[in-house]
Amino acid sequence: MAVSVRLDPLLEKELELIAKRLGVTKSQFIVSALEKALGRKNPYELMLKVKAEAALAQEGGVAPSASGFTGDLSDGEAVRTFIRDKLRKKHGIGTH
Repeated sequence: MAVSVRLDPLLEKELELIAKRLGVTKSQFIVSALEKALGRKNPYELMLKVKAEAALAQEGGVAPSASGFTGDLSDGEAVRTFIRDKLRKKHGIGTH
């Protein structure tokens, strides 16, 4: 469903700049911001979900490779990079 929103010129320019910097379209940025504002993309809940899945994998409940991640689950930076790359690929977001 299409929705039109009027923005003042300064706000629109800021939107263009941040969308370009993040490598997303203005529409993708607006939808993401709206989902976050509505609580659909709560980073804390996503983190809890990832931690629960990682705990299951370590206990043998789910094979660690089920998510595609084959590294050390205790390496937070590697896990973050993997998740970030996977989400960018899923949502068609370019890298910086």
